[in-house]
Amino acid sequence: MKLRRERLAPAKHIIIATGARPRVLPGIEPDKKLVWTYFEAMVPDRVPKSLLVIGSGAIGIEFASFFRTLGSDVTVVEVLPQILPVEDQEIQAFARKSFEKQGIKIHTNAKVTKLDRKGDGVTATIEEGGKSQTLTTERVISAVGVVGNIENLGLEKVGVKTDRGTVVVDKLNRTSVPGIYAIGDVAGPPMLAHKAEHEGVVCIEAIKGLNPHPMNKLMIPGCTYCSPQIASVGLTEQAAKEKKLEIRVGRFPFMGNGKAIALGEDQGLVKVIFDKKTGQLLGAHMVGAEVTELIQGYVVAMNLETTEEELMHTVFPHPTLSEMMKEAVLDAYGRVLNM
Repeated sequence: MKLRRERLAPAKHIIIATGARPRVLPGIEPDKKLVWTYFEAMVPDRVPKSLLVIGSGAIGIEFASFFRTLGSDVTVVEVLPQILPVEDQEIQAFARKSFEKQGIKIHTNAKVTKLDRKGDGVTATIEEGGKSQTLTTERVISAVGVVGNIENLGLEKVGVKTDRGTVVVDKLNRTSVPGIYAIGDVAGPPMLAHKAEHEGVVCIEAIKGLNPHPMNKLMIPGCTYCSPQIASVGLTEQAAKEKKLEIRVGRFPFMGNGKAIALGEDQGLVKVIFDKKTGQLLGAHMVGAEVTELIQGYVVAMNLETTEEELMHTVFPHPTLSEMMKEAVLDAYGRVLNM
Protein backbone atom coordinates (compact mmCIF):
# COMPACT_ATOMS: atom_id res chain seq x y z
CA MET A 1 0.00 0.00 0.00
CA LYS A 2 1.37 3.38 -0.95
CA LEU A 3 1.16 6.02 1.75
CA ARG A 4 0.29 9.55 0.78
CA ARG A 5 2.64 12.14 2.23
CA GLU A 6 1.00 15.46 3.01
CA ARG A 7 2.72 18.66 3.92
CA LEU A 8 1.57 20.01 7.25
CA ALA A 9 0.56 23.63 7.51
CA PRO A 10 2.93 25.79 9.56
CA ALA A 11 1.84 26.31 13.17
CA LYS A 12 1.65 29.71 14.78
CA HIS A 13 2.47 28.26 18.20
CA ILE A 14 4.54 25.17 19.04
CA ILE A 15 4.81 23.75 22.56
CA ILE A 16 7.72 21.40 23.32
CA ALA A 17 6.72 18.82 25.93
CA THR A 18 9.11 15.97 25.23
CA GLY A 19 9.88 15.18 28.87
CA ALA A 20 13.11 13.76 30.22
CA ARG A 21 14.95 10.47 30.59
CA PRO A 22 17.32 9.00 33.18
CA ARG A 23 20.80 10.47 33.16
CA VAL A 24 23.52 7.95 32.31
CA LEU A 25 27.02 8.15 33.77
CA PRO A 26 30.06 6.44 32.20
CA GLY A 27 30.85 3.13 33.83
CA ILE A 28 27.40 2.63 35.35
CA GLU A 29 25.29 2.45 32.21
CA PRO A 30 21.94 0.69 32.82
CA ASP A 31 21.35 -2.57 30.95
CA LYS A 32 17.70 -2.96 32.09
CA LYS A 33 18.44 -6.41 33.57
CA LEU A 34 21.02 -6.09 36.33
CA VAL A 35 21.34 -2.30 36.37
CA TRP A 36 18.01 -0.51 36.33
CA THR A 37 16.77 3.02 35.79
CA TYR A 38 13.54 4.08 37.46
CA PHE A 39 11.68 2.68 34.44
CA GLU A 40 12.74 -0.90 35.20
CA ALA A 41 12.48 -0.36 38.96
CA MET A 42 8.78 0.40 38.51
CA VAL A 43 8.12 -3.03 36.97
CA PRO A 44 10.69 -5.46 38.46
CA ASP A 45 10.56 -9.10 37.46
CA ARG A 46 11.04 -9.92 41.13
CA VAL A 47 12.05 -8.30 44.39
CA PRO A 48 15.84 -8.52 44.66
CA LYS A 49 17.31 -9.84 47.89
CA SER A 50 19.94 -7.11 47.78
CA LEU A 51 19.94 -3.73 46.04
CA LEU A 52 22.36 -0.85 45.50
CA VAL A 53 20.83 2.56 44.80
CA ILE A 54 23.18 5.11 43.25
CA GLY A 55 21.93 8.60 44.04
CA SER A 56 19.80 9.82 46.95
CA GLY A 57 17.52 12.40 45.39
CA ALA A 58 13.77 11.90 45.57
CA ILE A 59 13.76 9.06 43.03
CA GLY A 60 16.62 7.16 44.65
CA ILE A 61 15.24 7.48 48.16
CA GLU A 62 11.72 6.52 47.11
CA PHE A 63 12.93 3.28 45.55
CA ALA A 64 15.34 2.58 48.42
CA SER A 65 12.45 2.92 50.90
CA PHE A 66 10.05 0.93 48.72
CA PHE A 67 12.33 -2.06 48.21
CA ARG A 68 13.44 -2.05 51.85
CA THR A 69 9.76 -2.26 52.84
CA LEU A 70 9.47 -5.29 50.55
CA GLY A 71 12.41 -6.96 52.29
CA SER A 72 15.42 -6.08 50.14
CA ASP A 73 18.81 -5.44 51.75
CA VAL A 74 19.32 -1.87 50.51
CA THR A 75 22.46 0.27 50.26
CA VAL A 76 22.42 3.90 49.07
CA VAL A 77 25.50 5.71 47.74
CA GLU A 78 25.44 9.51 47.41
CA VAL A 79 28.32 11.64 46.09
CA LEU A 80 27.24 14.73 48.09
CA PRO A 81 27.58 15.23 51.87
CA GLN A 82 23.87 14.64 52.56
CA ILE A 83 21.02 12.58 51.18
CA LEU A 84 18.09 14.42 49.60
CA PRO A 85 20.39 17.33 48.64
CA VAL A 86 17.61 19.86 47.97
CA GLU A 87 15.99 19.36 51.38
CA ASP A 88 16.61 21.24 54.61
CA GLN A 89 19.61 19.76 56.44
CA GLU A 90 17.67 19.17 59.65
CA ILE A 91 14.89 17.36 57.82
CA GLN A 92 17.24 15.14 55.82
CA ALA A 93 19.19 14.27 58.97
CA PHE A 94 15.97 13.19 60.67
CA ALA A 95 15.00 11.15 57.62
CA ARG A 96 18.43 9.54 57.39
CA LYS A 97 18.24 8.31 60.97
CA SER A 98 14.84 6.83 60.26
CA PHE A 99 16.06 5.09 57.10
CA GLU A 100 19.11 3.68 58.87
CA LYS A 101 16.92 2.49 61.74
CA GLN A 102 14.92 0.55 59.14
CA GLY A 103 18.12 -1.11 57.97
CA ILE A 104 19.01 0.97 54.91
CA LYS A 105 22.78 1.44 54.69
CA ILE A 106 23.75 4.94 53.53
CA HIS A 107 27.11 6.18 52.26
CA THR A 108 27.53 9.92 51.63
CA ASN A 109 30.61 11.66 50.20
CA ALA A 110 31.02 8.45 48.23
CA LYS A 111 30.76 7.44 44.59
CA VAL A 112 30.46 4.30 42.50
CA THR A 113 33.33 4.17 40.02
CA LYS A 114 32.76 0.78 38.43
CA LEU A 115 30.16 -1.94 38.01
CA ASP A 116 31.22 -5.53 37.27
CA ARG A 117 28.25 -7.59 36.05
CA LYS A 118 28.48 -11.35 36.42
CA GLY A 119 25.73 -13.94 36.35
CA ASP A 120 22.78 -12.70 38.35
CA GLY A 121 24.56 -9.99 40.31
CA VAL A 122 26.66 -6.85 40.18
CA THR A 123 29.84 -5.97 42.06
CA ALA A 124 30.22 -2.23 42.58
CA THR A 125 33.47 -0.46 43.36
CA ILE A 126 32.78 2.34 45.84
CA GLU A 127 35.22 5.12 46.73
CA GLU A 128 34.65 6.70 50.13
CA GLY A 129 37.01 8.70 52.33
CA GLY A 130 39.98 8.02 50.09
CA LYS A 131 39.46 4.28 50.30
CA SER A 132 37.99 1.81 47.85
CA GLN A 133 35.66 -1.08 48.67
CA THR A 134 33.43 -3.46 46.75
CA LEU A 135 29.81 -4.40 47.27
CA THR A 136 27.95 -7.20 45.50
CA THR A 137 24.18 -6.99 45.10
CA GLU A 138 21.59 -8.69 42.93
CA ARG A 139 20.43 -5.45 41.33
CA VAL A 140 21.49 -1.81 41.01
CA ILE A 141 19.29 1.24 40.47
CA SER A 142 20.96 4.22 38.81
CA ALA A 143 19.15 7.31 40.11
CA VAL A 144 21.64 10.05 39.28
CA GLY A 145 19.16 12.50 37.83
CA VAL A 146 17.39 13.09 34.54
CA VAL A 147 18.15 14.98 31.34
CA GLY A 148 15.68 16.65 29.01
CA ASN A 149 14.80 15.12 25.66
CA ILE A 150 16.05 17.93 23.44
CA GLU A 151 17.90 15.94 20.77
CA ASN A 152 16.74 15.52 17.16
CA LEU A 153 14.05 18.18 17.46
CA GLY A 154 15.77 20.71 15.22
CA LEU A 155 16.09 23.23 18.05
CA GLU A 156 19.58 24.26 16.95
CA LYS A 157 18.41 25.00 13.42
CA VAL A 158 15.80 27.51 14.54
CA GLY A 159 17.90 28.99 17.35
CA VAL A 160 16.10 27.75 20.47
CA LYS A 161 18.47 28.25 23.39
CA THR A 162 19.25 25.24 25.60
CA ASP A 163 21.29 24.84 28.77
CA ARG A 164 22.58 21.64 30.38
CA GLY A 165 20.08 19.37 28.70
CA THR A 166 16.97 21.53 29.02
CA VAL A 167 15.25 24.26 27.04
CA VAL A 168 15.67 27.79 28.40
CA VAL A 169 12.30 29.49 28.99
CA ASP A 170 10.99 32.66 30.62
CA LYS A 171 8.28 32.89 33.29
CA LEU A 172 5.55 32.27 30.71
CA ASN A 173 7.43 29.30 29.21
CA ARG A 174 8.45 31.16 26.06
CA THR A 175 11.74 30.07 24.50
CA SER A 176 14.25 32.33 22.79
CA VAL A 177 12.31 31.93 19.54
CA PRO A 178 8.89 33.65 19.25
CA GLY A 179 6.06 31.16 18.87
CA ILE A 180 7.96 28.27 20.44
CA TYR A 181 7.35 27.28 24.05
CA ALA A 182 8.49 24.49 26.38
CA ILE A 183 6.83 22.95 29.43
CA GLY A 184 7.47 20.12 31.87
CA ASP A 185 10.75 18.31 32.51
CA VAL A 186 12.27 19.50 29.24
CA ALA A 187 11.86 23.08 30.52
CA GLY A 188 14.09 22.44 33.53
CA PRO A 189 13.77 21.88 37.27
CA PRO A 190 11.98 21.24 39.43
CA MET A 191 11.05 18.20 37.37
CA LEU A 192 7.68 17.43 38.94
CA ALA A 193 4.36 16.41 37.43
CA HIS A 194 2.38 19.15 39.18
CA LYS A 195 4.86 21.76 38.00
CA ALA A 196 4.52 20.51 34.42
CA GLU A 197 0.71 20.62 34.56
CA HIS A 198 0.66 24.17 35.87
CA GLU A 199 3.21 25.26 33.27
CA GLY A 200 0.89 23.93 30.59
CA VAL A 201 -1.98 26.03 31.95
CA VAL A 202 0.16 29.18 32.21
CA CYS A 203 1.56 28.66 28.72
CA ILE A 204 -1.82 28.18 27.05
CA GLU A 205 -3.38 31.10 28.91
CA ALA A 206 -0.47 33.30 27.82
CA ILE A 207 -0.94 32.22 24.19
CA LYS A 208 -4.65 33.08 24.50
CA GLY A 209 -3.79 36.53 25.84
CA LEU A 210 -5.35 35.92 29.26
CA ASN A 211 -2.38 37.46 31.13
CA PRO A 212 -1.78 34.62 33.64
CA HIS A 213 0.31 34.99 36.76
CA PRO A 214 3.84 33.70 36.10
CA MET A 215 4.65 30.63 38.18
CA ASN A 216 6.87 31.24 41.18
CA LYS A 217 9.10 28.16 41.38
CA LEU A 218 9.88 28.91 45.01
CA MET A 219 6.27 28.10 45.82
CA ILE A 220 6.18 24.71 44.13
CA PRO A 221 5.91 21.98 46.78
CA GLY A 222 8.31 19.07 46.62
CA CYS A 223 7.19 15.67 47.90
CA THR A 224 9.16 12.47 48.42
CA TYR A 225 6.96 9.40 48.76
CA CYS A 226 9.10 7.29 51.06
CA SER A 227 8.60 6.13 54.64
CA PRO A 228 8.67 8.54 56.41
CA GLN A 229 7.30 10.97 53.83
CA ILE A 230 9.11 14.25 53.16
CA ALA A 231 7.56 17.48 51.90
CA SER A 232 8.79 21.03 51.54
CA VAL A 233 8.17 24.42 49.98
CA GLY A 234 10.18 27.63 49.87
CA LEU A 235 13.58 28.38 51.33
CA THR A 236 15.51 26.02 53.57
CA GLU A 237 17.08 27.43 56.71
CA GLN A 238 20.51 27.30 55.04
CA ALA A 239 19.27 29.10 51.91
CA ALA A 240 17.66 31.85 53.99
CA LYS A 241 20.91 32.39 55.90
CA GLU A 242 22.90 32.45 52.66
CA LYS A 243 20.62 35.27 51.52
CA LYS A 244 21.57 37.12 54.72
CA LEU A 245 17.96 37.16 55.92
CA GLU A 246 17.09 37.56 59.58
CA ILE A 247 14.85 34.62 60.35
CA ARG A 248 12.75 32.95 63.01
CA VAL A 249 12.61 29.15 62.96
CA GLY A 250 9.85 27.09 64.55
CA ARG A 251 9.68 23.33 65.06
CA PHE A 252 7.14 20.87 66.33
CA PRO A 253 7.67 17.11 66.72
CA PHE A 254 5.08 14.49 65.85
CA MET A 255 5.40 13.04 69.33
CA GLY A 256 3.62 16.14 70.68
CA ASN A 257 0.53 15.54 68.56
CA GLY A 258 -2.33 13.37 69.82
CA LYS A 259 -3.46 12.23 66.35
CA ALA A 260 0.08 11.15 65.42
CA ILE A 261 0.36 9.16 68.64
CA ALA A 262 -3.05 7.55 68.05
CA LEU A 263 -1.98 6.56 64.54
CA GLY A 264 1.23 5.05 65.84
CA GLU A 265 3.18 7.61 63.77
CA ASP A 266 4.84 9.72 66.44
CA GLN A 267 8.18 10.09 64.66
CA GLY A 268 8.37 13.21 62.53
CA LEU A 269 9.04 16.93 62.48
CA VAL A 270 7.41 20.10 61.15
CA LYS A 271 9.70 23.09 60.60
CA VAL A 272 8.86 26.63 59.48
CA ILE A 273 11.02 29.61 58.59
CA PHE A 274 9.83 33.22 58.84
CA ASP A 275 11.35 36.56 57.94
CA LYS A 276 12.05 38.15 61.32
CA LYS A 277 11.29 41.67 60.11
CA THR A 278 8.13 41.15 58.08
CA GLY A 279 6.62 37.91 59.40
CA GLN A 280 6.61 36.49 55.86
CA LEU A 281 6.59 32.70 55.66
CA LEU A 282 9.77 31.89 53.75
CA GLY A 283 9.70 28.11 53.86
CA ALA A 284 8.17 25.01 55.41
CA HIS A 285 9.73 21.55 55.71
CA MET A 286 8.26 18.32 57.05
CA VAL A 287 9.16 14.70 57.59
CA GLY A 288 6.66 12.13 58.87
CA ALA A 289 3.32 10.50 58.17
CA GLU A 290 1.09 12.18 55.56
CA VAL A 291 3.21 15.32 55.25
CA THR A 292 2.75 15.22 51.47
CA GLU A 293 -0.92 16.00 52.18
CA LEU A 294 -0.20 18.64 54.83
CA ILE A 295 2.31 20.73 52.87
CA GLN A 296 -0.35 22.33 50.68
CA GLY A 297 -1.60 24.31 53.66
CA TYR A 298 1.69 26.15 53.79
CA VAL A 299 1.76 26.49 49.98
CA VAL A 300 -1.60 28.26 50.05
CA ALA A 301 -0.41 30.46 52.91
CA MET A 302 2.70 31.50 50.99
CA ASN A 303 0.71 32.26 47.84
CA LEU A 304 -1.68 34.45 49.86
CA GLU A 305 1.29 36.20 51.52
CA THR A 306 -0.01 35.11 54.89
CA THR A 307 1.91 36.38 57.92
CA GLU A 308 2.75 34.57 61.12
CA GLU A 309 0.03 36.52 62.96
CA GLU A 310 -2.67 35.31 60.58
CA LEU A 311 -1.49 31.72 60.91
CA MET A 312 -1.50 31.97 64.70
CA HIS A 313 -5.06 33.32 64.63
CA THR A 314 -6.25 30.49 62.38
CA VAL A 315 -8.18 27.74 64.20
CA PHE A 316 -6.99 24.25 63.25
CA PRO A 317 -9.31 21.27 63.91
CA HIS A 318 -8.59 18.85 66.74
CA PRO A 319 -7.54 16.08 66.74
CA THR A 320 -5.62 16.30 63.45
CA LEU A 321 -2.05 16.16 62.22
CA SER A 322 -2.55 19.66 60.83
CA GLU A 323 -2.42 21.08 64.36
CA MET A 324 1.34 20.62 64.20
CA MET A 325 1.48 23.20 61.42
CA LYS A 326 0.14 25.89 63.76
CA GLU A 327 2.24 24.68 66.69
CA ALA A 328 5.41 25.05 64.60
CA VAL A 329 4.41 28.64 63.80
CA LEU A 330 3.75 29.33 67.47
CA ASP A 331 7.14 27.85 68.35
CA ALA A 332 8.89 30.28 66.01
CA TYR A 333 7.51 33.09 68.16
CA GLY A 334 7.91 31.46 71.58
CA ARG A 335 4.21 30.72 71.98
CA VAL A 336 3.96 26.97 71.44
CA LEU A 337 1.17 25.34 73.43
CA ASN A 338 1.69 21.58 73.46
CA MET A 339 5.39 21.02 73.93
